[in-house]
Amino acid sequence: MRILAIELYRVAMPLVRPFETSFGRQHSRDVLLVRARTTVGDGWGECVAMADPVYSSEYVDGCEAVIRGYLAPALLAADDVTAEGVAGILGFVIGHRMAKAAVETAVLDAQTRAEGVSFGEYFGADSDTVDCGVSVGIAGSIDELLAEVDGYVREGYRRIKLKIKPGWDLEPVRAVRDLIGETALQVDANTAYTRADIEHLGLLDEFDLLLIEQPFVEEDILTHIALARAIATPVCLDESIVNAEVAVDAIERGATSIVNIKAGRVGGYLEAVRVHDVCAELGVPVWCGGMLETGVGRAANVALAAMANFTLPGDTSGSSRYFAEDLTEPFVLVDGRLTVPTGPGSGVEVREELLAEWALRAPITLS
Repeated sequence: MRILAIELYRVAMPLVRPFETSFGRQHSRDVLLVRARTTVGDGWGECVAMADPVYSSEYVDGCEAVIRGYLAPALLAADDVTAEGVAGILGFVIGHRMAKAAVETAVLDAQTRAEGVSFGEYFGADSDTVDCGVSVGIAGSIDELLAEVDGYVREGYRRIKLKIKPGWDLEPVRAVRDLIGETALQVDANTAYTRADIEHLGLLDEFDLLLIEQPFVEEDILTHIALARAIATPVCLDESIVNAEVAVDAIERGATSIVNIKAGRVGGYLEAVRVHDVCAELGVPVWCGGMLETGVGRAANVALAAMANFTLPGDTSGSSRYFAEDLTEPFVLVDGRLTVPTGPGSGVEVREELLAEWALRAPITLS
């Protein structure tokens, strides 16, 4: 197929409650959506980058700039484009995985819609539903945290993930463990700790956690190895894993025994499938991370999370966890699970009236 145009939409999505991590506090999402208009139909992709370069070197304005200046022109100039060939076409651009993932997903959506194939079928989904966890930000107080977590447990979420940072770890984790009993619990440090904290992080062992996620900066594989040797809680890598080759290296060196897969972080869903496959070959379980996606990105995440080696609940929360209204039909939690969309492509339709209502500016068309 040929790419006829790439359209870029910027939308302001208010969150139902602020979400705080060690990187800061978010009250809304500045969402960049990519629409690929092709000779076989249209497709959509969502960029997961944050508004500022505090979680990753990528940020929304930067992603838009690299798509406008480099990625879209390369695709528009190509005689024949397939989703499987997008990475090769865009390979001349170093990095910018979140921008590439958004573009590739839009092409994949157009291609699979035209073929009448769902994302779940394309990825090789092994289930019709996926177990769901919820990610809980840093609260203003223990009481606020417990009230929020209690609500999620009552909704039926099968796993609670707590954001932690120095000064906000042992006390909130102990309080939540006491509240939720045997419900699955894990923590996410978002690179907030250093090698000097290894002994302190070992104190988390008493809480029977599923895992501790990315306590050190992404480049510091050696300290993750040291932590994994020093504590009983499994160490999970997130930001460090940027492709399948890095995943294999980190696993074989003993830096991680569980991997969080985020399609945007690794450059797209095709690479995410590769990460899943190599982890499966090495006997390492994976789970699907989240970046406060709208229904556009959530649909693809749910399809990905239905693959066989996604054995732990992911951050595939229902739409109501983040948004009063979603850009697609909402994803609704039923018995702690979400249903994998079965329609062609992502299986969801963008509510274009909401795109117009929440637009930060007019769409940009590149052709």
